[in-house]
Formats: sequence, C-alpha cells, structure tokens
Amino acid sequence: MTSGSEISLGEAARRFLADLPAETRSSSQQEIYRFVRWYGWEQTFTGLVPAGVANYAEQLSQSDADYSQKLESIRAFLSYARKRGWSKVNLATHLKTRKTKSKSTVSRGSKRQPVSLTEQGYDELKAELTVLQGKRLQLIEDIRRAAADKDFRENAPLDAAREQRGHVEGRIIELEAILGSAIILEEAREVTHTASLGDEIVLQDLASGEEVRYTLVSPTEVDATSGKISGASPIGRAIVGKVQGNVVEVTVPAGKLRYKILRIGD
Repeated sequence: MTSGSEISLGEAARRFLADLPAETRSSSQQEIYRFVRWYGWEQTFTGLVPAGVANYAEQLSQSDADYSQKLESIRAFLSYARKRGWSKVNLATHLKTRKTKSKSTVSRGSKRQPVSLTEQGYDELKAELTVLQGKRLQLIEDIRRAAADKDFRENAPLDAAREQRGHVEGRIIELEAILGSAIILEEAREVTHTASLGDEIVLQDLASGEEVRYTLVSPTEVDATSGKISGASPIGRAIVGKVQGNVVEVTVPAGKLRYKILRIGD
C-alpha cells in the first residue's frame, strides 16, 4: 500500500476522482483540485496538518457562500486518503463548517485584506483574467465534445480538459479576488518624494559604487528579470518611506549592504 510520504496530493486526487461515478466526478473535480492547489500538487499527506486543513475551511467559509457543499467533496477525498493509508489521521474531521449564522456578502468581503497594485500591474492582471475567461469557455466546449465519447474510463482528452479547467478556474478565482480588493496606487507623489509602491528607485552601492535600479511593487507583481521587487522584501523594507539622499542598510546572509538613494521616480 502506498504511504502518505510517497504519494503526492495531485496523484491522490487523480486516483480519488477516477474511482468516483461519472456523474459525481464532474461536480467534485473543481473543488478537489482547488484544495490540492492550495497546498501544491507535489505536496504529500505528511505535509498536511489539522490546523492547516481547518484554516482552509475557514478561508473558504469567508469567501464562498456555497462553502458547506464544497467542503463535503474535500471531506470525501480526505476520508478516502485515510482508508487507503496515505494519511495517518482522518483530516476530514478538521474541515468544520461555522455554526454561526451566515453573514452577508458585504460582511464577508470586509474581512478581505486590500491589495495595493500599480496601475500597470492592475491592467496586466485584468488582461490575464480576460484571457482566462475566454479560455474557460473553450475548455467547456472541449469537455462537452470529449464527454460525447461516453467512455469515461479511457477518455484521456476528457480528463486532460477537466484538469486544465480546474487550473484555469482556480486562477480566475484568485484574480477576481485580487482585482476585487485592489487599491490602485496614485502615480503622482507628494513633494517630499517619499519612496513607496509604484516608485522607480535608483540606488548606489556605497561599497562598490555600482548603481542599481528597482521598481517597488506589491508581492503579486514581483518580476526579478525586470527589476520589480516587493516592498516587503529586505531592500523594499529598507527604502519604503525614505527620501532621496538617505543612506539605508540591508541585512543579507553575507552581512550588511549600504545603499544611498540617488533618485526616486523617473
């Protein structure tokens, strides 16, 4: 029997869904894949802890009005894993629904933390969402055509289309949540030119004299290849709130680096 330290969540989900009746599989697949993506496809059951599973249920209850029904699919998956010996404990018991009366959508939404985005970052995420929404429609059509085969046991195109749709749906949900709570950073800066998200910063390494250029962005916009760094990164934390001419220190594994802020903005 395969142990929890050997089988990945992705493989376990595939086996679980394959054992479900065809009529049940379709309705369960999206939520099972979303749960797996939360932890990572290659994660094993040894990496799942009761507190983490309980936290997933809590997060779902705050963002989805239909969370109770969706938790049932995940409970079935976790119970299946326990019976197969992949999990040493029955994690399904930690997926608890809230006993309090359901709150309004506005109340649940108020708990979501706002995400600060540059205007460019917002536009890029919105464009990605539009592309994925179009791709979702195409996948729905692909699933419809593949399902016409009627042989669900050996229908690889159907399984592939369903899995891909699970990925797409998960990303759409994530993007809609980000864009729905996004705060667009103003391009105009105060006369003090205090460094903040959206600013391009030119620094000079005081040890080597080398100049480096970064753009401060939110964690969702980080792109090292184009010099976009998070305001929560070590360098970001050191320069946010500082002004041109300030000298900052950044602690790295090799010691401390000292930079002078040469310019803020274009």
